[in-house]
Amino acid sequence: MLTDAVSLALAWVALRFADRPSDRRRTYGFQRLQVLAAFVNSLLLLGAVTWLVFETIERLRNPAPVAGTLMLVVGAGGLIVNLLALALLHRRDTRNLNLRAAYLHVVSDALGSVMALIAAVVVMYTGWTQIDTLLALLVVALIVRSAVSLLVQSAHILLEGTPDWLDIDELQNQLRASVHGVLDVHHVHVWSITTHQPMLTLHARIQNDVSAAQVLAEIKAFLASRYGLDHSTIQIEQAECADHHGAAREPKRSQAPS
Repeated sequence: MLTDAVSLALAWVALRFADRPSDRRRTYGFQRLQVLAAFVNSLLLLGAVTWLVFETIERLRNPAPVAGTLMLVVGAGGLIVNLLALALLHRRDTRNLNLRAAYLHVVSDALGSVMALIAAVVVMYTGWTQIDTLLALLVVALIVRSAVSLLVQSAHILLEGTPDWLDIDELQNQLRASVHGVLDVHHVHVWSITTHQPMLTLHARIQNDVSAAQVLAEIKAFLASRYGLDHSTIQIEQAECADHHGAAREPKRSQAPS
């Protein structure tokens, strides 16, 4: 319950800060703080799960008395509170990693309450106290996959990774094929501020007999319509790339057919 309270407080703080405008020191604003909160919350959840596994193993080794009636009351109260929290979070943007992390914490707590109710009934009617620890392991199995997935996604964004839905090789080939006058596309970098705020920079070498302004407008229109990249920085070149010395550091890419 303590880790859930901390995670919800962290998610709330990140949401409030995300609304602040950008400034000269933080030109992208505070949007990335939500991704950082999701990363921290996924670590908190995995830490809580690890502790739960340890405690469950200890309980299996050394069974302890279980107060079935008290467990039933506490489980019912916890479930009601968690269902209310789930209803509030479900109305928000599901693509937001910060809200997904908070949602996962509440889901895990709700599952724990459901399992507590089941265990309480079993203990009250059969006296089998080990059902409590076995159901705890089931909760862990249901949560850990989602928590790891959330951790990987948030870490990928924090490391400026390319969005999973975008193939850079395909983007380069499509630009050469779709925009008249484009000879080559290189130094492509795509990353995300948040899950729904992708950014892109690239160099485009074009023919000498075409309008650079026209090609630039067509590239931006293509990126916006085909990939949803509304914010892009394009360097138009009609000669050798001024950054050719950095080509060796670029990731290898497949060659376009001649």
